Amino acid sequence: MKQRHPATAGLLIAVLAAALFGMLGALIKPLLESGWSPVAAVTARAAIGGIVLLPFALLSVRGRWGAVWRGRWRLLGMALVGVAGTQVLYFGAIQRIPVSTGILVEYLAPVLLVAVVWAQTRRVPRAVVLAGSAVAVAGLVLVVSPGGAGAPDPLGLLLAVLAMVGCAAFYVIAARPSDGLPPVALASGGLLLGAVALALVGATGLLPVTVSFADVPLFGRPTAWWVPLLVVGVIATAFAYAASITATELLGSRLASFAGLLEVVSATLYAWLLLGEQLNALQLLGGLLILAGIALVRADRGDAAPRVPRSARSERRESTLPLS
Repeated sequence: MKQRHPATAGLLIAVLAAALFGMLGALIKPLLESGWSPVAAVTARAAIGGIVLLPFALLSVRGRWGAVWRGRWRLLGMALVGVAGTQVLYFGAIQRIPVSTGILVEYLAPVLLVAVVWAQTRRVPRAVVLAGSAVAVAGLVLVVSPGGAGAPDPLGLLLAVLAMVGCAAFYVIAARPSDGLPPVALASGGLLLGAVALALVGATGLLPVTVSFADVPLFGRPTAWWVPLLVVGVIATAFAYAASITATELLGSRLASFAGLLEVVSATLYAWLLLGEQLNALQLLGGLLILAGIALVRADRGDAAPRVPRSARSERRESTLPLS
């Protein structure tokens, strides 16, 4: 049977990850409106996701505990930057600036990665990459439709920029050589350590931690608070992080970050389906432009993920099999 190219498989998994991540906003929003603070919701989300993945992670590293030790800094970086830091910074930003502006700034992460590589190599990116970046950003602007009167809050913008750096760092960390550490183990360890870090932040009193056990409106009727939280923890966190890390290992940080823009598109669709929020023609056009931008970046063969040796593919399939 013909083997699928790693980049093709990676893009399919990245699309799945974006679809799973995208449902976060539509399901978390009712919890936040009912009295949950952002730190409390994110901490619970990360803890549930990490616990769900933990059995699969333990099974995947059985007999290979040295890989966990070798990947300790990658795990710590995923926890503090990819899980805890980026989300706290983003939520801090949208408390001061419009949500659409915060999303727009954070999801400029792919452009930041292109700029960093440009600065490091001192080589101008290929025209197809620059074109893909411009088209994808134009699509992002149309999807989130930023607006609002008055000058933006400087601290809010700073927090959003820092969240953008954290988002870019997530893809860099996820794309680093695994050195035997399975994606599911990185996802579970990062989520659990991130939940602990967030809990410690909450315990200091720097950010409020409040919860509510009242029913929340979902699908047009009152629903127990734990239903959306459980769905978010299992689907939009556990499987989403595992899928995103797997895709990034296959694609590399740059292409994976562009594919991650589809999360904004899927979030808009979920908000339309679940919350009844408006979806207009410009947002649909923006989604198509994001897809076009991804296709242009993918066309740059210089960013194509290297083919994975057969033995490594077998090892990766074994390490991720429990997720299927």
